[in-house]
Amino acid sequence: MENLIIYEKPSFKTPRMVLGFSGWMNGGNVSTGSVEYLRNKLKAKKIAEIDSKNFYIFNLPGTMQQVTQFRPYTKIQNGLLTDFQYPKNEFFYDEKNNLILFLGKEPNIEWDGYANCMFELAKEFDIKKMYFVGSVAGPTPHTREVRISCSFSSEKQKSELKNYDVKFTNYEGPASIVTLLTKFSKERGIEMVSFVAEIPIYVQAQNPKGIKAIAMRLVKLLDIDIDLGDLSKMSDEFEKNINELVAKQPELAKQIKKLEENYDKELFDQKADFEEWLKQHGIDKL
Repeated sequence: MENLIIYEKPSFKTPRMVLGFSGWMNGGNVSTGSVEYLRNKLKAKKIAEIDSKNFYIFNLPGTMQQVTQFRPYTKIQNGLLTDFQYPKNEFFYDEKNNLILFLGKEPNIEWDGYANCMFELAKEFDIKKMYFVGSVAGPTPHTREVRISCSFSSEKQKSELKNYDVKFTNYEGPASIVTLLTKFSKERGIEMVSFVAEIPIYVQAQNPKGIKAIAMRLVKLLDIDIDLGDLSKMSDEFEKNINELVAKQPELAKQIKKLEENYDKELFDQKADFEEWLKQHGIDKL
């Protein structure tokens, strides 16, 4: 396809692909941050890219502040133009782990054409499994474990995913490019899974705790040998810094306390429901 450019064709054994998008569902940079973390850890090399010029709106009416996110990136130093970049949509590969990583920006237009680029690459390398990772902001405290919601393209995937401490998504509303990719993957016989971290709505910075929650599941699911020690340290430091900021804002601290109580109550209710289920089915605790 004219919009898909493939630079290398390494030897894979049924590779998997992990997708990260900037834009929607990238709160705390969890989507792009998780894929960038894997790319850096695995020293993944560029394998392909999507020529992005046909998939974005660059000129909209509005103030500079309103339309800035749609414009290409440029850099001028001492009056000299030194850089001009359209949105990047790049694929990277790690041959050892049979893994392809994608980092891109959710397209504004021509969603079907953009998705077809994805599946053309999947066909080229015989990809049978795709994973999206992302995040949404919600009423969750930064002091608790990150909750992960999960959706999938095929009902048969559900039993396997139960082992990854996720809750299955219930949602109705506006769709993302990931929703379309899930629809197309089902039609093409490719399994697709989405892991979405719920991060605190009151924190704007990059969220290493959310990235860690995603990375832990991917490493287990894809059987990748990666030491996540550095990510754990960043997560601890992140929580410590947020605690220090919250301590200076008593009203915010009160609201977070309520979020903690709601979070803990939900876990307690789930535990009670599960214990009741064990009794009903005559199953002793292991």
